Parts: sequence; C-alpha cells; structure tokens
Amino acid sequence: MNKKFYITTPIYYVNDVPHIGHAYTTLACDVLARYKKARGYDVFFLTGTDEHGQKVEKAALANSETPIELADRVMQRFAALWEKLNINNTDFIRTTQQRHKEGVQKIFSKIEATGDIYLGSYEDWYCTPCETFWTETNLIDGCCPDCGRPTDKLKEESYFFRMSKYQQQLLDHIENNPEFIQPRSRRNEVLSFIREGLRDLSISRTSFSWGIPVPNNDKHVVYVWFDALNNYITALGYPDDKEGKFAEFWPASVHVIGKDILRFHTVYWPTFLMAAGLPLPEKVFAHGWWTVEGKKMSKSMQNVVEPNMLVDKYGVDPIRYFLLREVPFGLDGDFSQSSLVHRINSDLANDLGNLVSRTTAMLSKYFDGVLPEPCDATEFDQKFINQFPEKMEIIDKQMNDLAFNKSLVSIWELIRSANKYIDDTAPWALAKDTDKKEQLGGVMYNLLEAIRLVGLLVGPFMPDTATQILNILGEDGQNLSLNDQDQWGGLKAGVTIEKATPMFPRIEE
Repeated sequence: MNKKFYITTPIYYVNDVPHIGHAYTTLACDVLARYKKARGYDVFFLTGTDEHGQKVEKAALANSETPIELADRVMQRFAALWEKLNINNTDFIRTTQQRHKEGVQKIFSKIEATGDIYLGSYEDWYCTPCETFWTETNLIDGCCPDCGRPTDKLKEESYFFRMSKYQQQLLDHIENNPEFIQPRSRRNEVLSFIREGLRDLSISRTSFSWGIPVPNNDKHVVYVWFDALNNYITALGYPDDKEGKFAEFWPASVHVIGKDILRFHTVYWPTFLMAAGLPLPEKVFAHGWWTVEGKKMSKSMQNVVEPNMLVDKYGVDPIRYFLLREVPFGLDGDFSQSSLVHRINSDLANDLGNLVSRTTAMLSKYFDGVLPEPCDATEFDQKFINQFPEKMEIIDKQMNDLAFNKSLVSIWELIRSANKYIDDTAPWALAKDTDKKEQLGGVMYNLLEAIRLVGLLVGPFMPDTATQILNILGEDGQNLSLNDQDQWGGLKAGVTIEKATPMFPRIEE
C-alpha cells in the first residue's frame, strides 16, 4: 500500500487580487507534493477559495453585483494563475460549494450536541477587514492591532464555541509534539498566546447574511473562520466519506500558511477538531512575508508584485526557481527584479544551462552524439559519482523539513561539481589522444548520467525544465519518479543524444 501525503494551502480570500504571497504558498505546496509523488507517495494536494463573509458582501454591493457573482469572477483569477504557474493540485475547494456547506453544518451540529457550542451575546470591537473581534485592551489607539484600521463597537446575539475548555489539552499537544508548529519561532509565539488564556470564541454573526446558515437558526450565519478552516476536511468528503478519502488522507501531513493566519490554524482549528473528536493535523508550517525592494507590499504604494506579469516576462520555471531559492522558507524575504535577473543568469543560464549545452556539444563532437559505455571509474571519477547518493539523502531530509532553498543549494552543488568535473578532466585534451578514447567515453557518460539525476532532482521545482533535460537524453521526460530512477547508471549506452540549444537565454539587465 502506498504511503499517504496530504498537503494544503490556505484557501484564498476572494476579496484579494492574487499576488506574489499567494503564489509563494501555493508553489511551495506544489513542489513538496511533486517531490512526495516522485518518491512514491499517494498525494492529495488541496487549494481553493474562501468566499463568504462581510467583506465579500460589502465589496459585491459596492460593485453592483451579488456576492456569488463576485466569488465566481475572482476565483477564476486564482484558478488561472495556478494553471499558469504549473500548479498540479488534486482538488480546488470553494466554500460556496454544497459539499462544503453541508460539512460545515454537520460539524457545527456535532460540536453543539456535545454542549461545546452555546447561544449568548457578544459586545466588542470588530475589525471588518480582518473579520476579527478585539477587546478594548487589544486595540492600539482605538484601531485594529493587526491592520491598523478603525474598529466598530458591535453588540449582537452570537453562538459561542467553548475554546477555553481546550486550553490545557492544546498546550499539552503542542508541548508533546515539537514538530506540530514550524518553524520553532512561531511555536513559541503560539505557546505564549495560549498561556495568556483562551476565551470562548464567537462563531456566528447576525449583522450580515452572506455565509453558511447556522443549523436550525438561519438568523445566524457561521463565522467565516469556523466556515473556512473546515475546508480541509470537507474537501475529503467529511462527514459522509463516500469515496473513503477522509479515512485515507486525514489527518493532514502539513498545512502550509502565511504567518498572518498562524493563530487561526494553531489555536482555533485544533480546538475545533478536539471538540469534534477528530485527529489534529501533523504539522502547520507558517512561512514569512515578501517585501518589495525593502518596502512592504501595498496597493497604495503600487508595488504589489503581480505573478502573471513575472511569468510572462521571465517564464514559469525561472519564477518557480527564484521564489524558493532566494529565501529560507519560514523567514521574510525581499523581492527585487535585479536579484531575479541575477539568479536566472547565474544559476540557470551559467550553471545548469551551460552544463547541459556544453556536455551535449562535446558528445556530438567526439562521439557523433552516441552515448559511449561507462568505463572503469578512477578514484577521481568515483569521488564525483559518490556525491550523488550522499546528496540525495541530504535533499530528502531538507525537503521533508520544507527547507526548499537548502534543497536547491544542494542540487546546485551537484551542478557546479559537474561543471568543475569538466574543467578537471578536460575532455578536449583527452580527445586529442586516441589512446584515451575509452577514458573520454567514461567522462562523457559520467557527465550525462549526472545531468539525468540533476534533471530528476529539479523536477519538483522546475517540471518543464526537468522534462526538457530528460527528453534531450532520450529518456521519458514525463517520468520524473525518483524511486526507481535515482540510482547511478540509469542511462543506457548507445542512445543518440541531440546537441541541446541554450535552455535559459541570458537576460540583459
């Protein structure tokens, strides 16, 4: 039986325009999903859109459309961008879908039946942009502590979830499972928040109607976070698991999120699951934010980086590579066009592209493009060859830790080592001596086999590039499996290998 792996992005709010932050999260999930698939896992990769709430209702009204018309229009932007970025998700959930509404109502009723949801009334300061209530002490000069915008005093009847009841159970879980919240700095942040004391949480609204009606009381709609977080299980068919997906894939292997929604995923969501008697996700990984040329991204600054434009200008694989290479996943990063151009010219054109084109050109020149037999490896050759299994073990650990930039550094160490191997063995000098034809053949075989393995390793990050590399080598470019192909010696001698055209044309700054 295949090992299972379930990975999720947050569901993106339809009041947003897709930007580099959304692309970053989804891309990270896609890379890990592809890697796990290449390693033989049965993978379920979920993304989607969060389509309810007061903000959507207000925005639709201002635009003279219904909320569902707005949602239908905006979710297409996300779906189209994921297609453009070569995102290979298994499912795309929308919170307006019937399967989701039914699942949310059932889990609400299930928790209510245990006594952990009760009717009361709520009075506090509400931030509409953040969809969050704050106490007076939380406010900064009367404004929301998260976004800095004004709040409104609201009093309304509300259903409450007994979150306070689960404080100790949640603390114990986090302390007993050090991998649950990653990176560690985020874990400490959540622990200190919980230790300050959890209050019961208001989980319904009566001041607007765009949401899922509370079961047996449609004067109330379900609070947008109780609604949204449950997408991770409703997408698997919870609670009517007709296809067996929920039983197969829950609990999630990892929820990948931005650090701004950490509390919802590591406090609210686990306590909802505890109340419903369901297992908790194995890991929640919160990555950092992108700034642009050192400044925070904002519409007013007109510096929001638009991923469609980047892909149109630089190509999909260079963007996929840059976003995960530039910054350690988990930390904040700064986007600049000059860094992007530098990475394309240096890492992709000079290192990888140059390795493929110069090696295939030499094979064409010295062996008419026909791959020679490997010969007995010298100690020097063996040292070069031995790096590959060693690095693959390291890369596997780095990928499992979501250390994407470290994985790419490791892969590029192999690429640079192959370029150095060319300089050290000097095939052009060996070609001048007919007695060294066999040795030259061995060098060419080692280089092309190294390129094959590099092609497989870059596959999760740059799938089109990987396919192109394997096709050049006469391999099946669609088969990027690492499980049965990552042993040295997979290339068969005697195949004809075309001379490659430059893969990444240099960009003049």
